[in-house]
Amino acid sequence: MRRQLNIMDTPTSVDCGREVRFRRSFRTLMECMVPACCAFQQSETLFDDSCSTVTGTFFGYRKGRVSFCIQQDTKTSPILLLEFAVVTSYLAREMQHGLLRIALECSGRRGCGSLYKVPVWSMYCNGRKVGFAVRREMSENDASALNLMHSISVGAGVLPKSGEDFNGDDLLYLRASFDRVIGSPDSESFHMINPVGSSGQELSVFLVRS
Repeated sequence: MRRQLNIMDTPTSVDCGREVRFRRSFRTLMECMVPACCAFQQSETLFDDSCSTVTGTFFGYRKGRVSFCIQQDTKTSPILLLEFAVVTSYLAREMQHGLLRIALECSGRRGCGSLYKVPVWSMYCNGRKVGFAVRREMSENDASALNLMHSISVGAGVLPKSGEDFNGDDLLYLRASFDRVIGSPDSESFHMINPVGSSGQELSVFLVRS
């Protein structure tokens, strides 16, 4: 139920110092009350051609399906959020071999519309068809997970369990910077940038419309 705010439209004397402290306290309170999905800066526009490096994150419950999101940085809403047909543990096993290439293919009129708006993709993992990938909007659980990672620019691990969202299962994640390569209006790819000093993990995601 919404509460109606009483707005004063007549002049009044105000203690400036007290007013500033009140505003700060009120802002802090509102930040705690706003749903987690509102903590991100909303991305109303798509990438432009000048955006060559992005943040990519794989995350999901160990026994559940893995999601993949692309953000301009860790503080913005995902511009692309996909749910893969494979479970997180399967993808983690594939990564152990040092080479992971995920190809997402769709059919449609070439050059028509953004690849980020395609609702369903056929998914291939290292050349094997493994089902489909589905584009979806960010949920509150997604936002909670991404908020836990907001200070992580590069890394992999297990997120701490919090409340009932995790259902007793581990939530795994892998986050890295990706080179974004635009082949044409119908093809785009993202290639993980290995941190300095790390082993040569090769991980790429391809979007192709045929």
